Amino acid sequence: MKTNNIQNLMRIFLGGLMTLAGIGHLTFQRQEFQAQVPRWLPSSPEFMDFVVISSGILEIALGLALIFWIKNKVKIGIGLAIFYVLIFPGNISQYTNGIDAFGLDTDRKRLIRLFFQPVLIMWVLWSTGAFKYLLNLKKK
Repeated sequence: MKTNNIQNLMRIFLGGLMTLAGIGHLTFQRQEFQAQVPRWLPSSPEFMDFVVISSGILEIALGLALIFWIKNKVKIGIGLAIFYVLIFPGNISQYTNGIDAFGLDTDRKRLIRLFFQPVLIMWVLWSTGAFKYLLNLKKK
């Protein structure tokens, strides 16, 4: 799927953000990301750390793929959009349980953050050409 220069720039930028976030999972933001693990999952420190580490590895892989695996950018975009949907319960859990992390130290800030997940989904689908691809599938 052909994308323009602005889409390509935004795809690469998002890939960089994803890679940085993934590195944060594994290093300097590990405890912050543990706040995102939904409270309805097992709460043992080992399990929560496993969730953070494995999602961090996946974020690094998706971020780098978004930047470098251009031939499959539509599939990667769809995959990353699905990933954003799958991690959304962690954001909801942070809000409903009043957990402070990433500077989100009020219910208002945590609620506002919930509205950014759809923006990320739209961003990745648009910047990879996946929107156009999915619309063309629907027409067939």
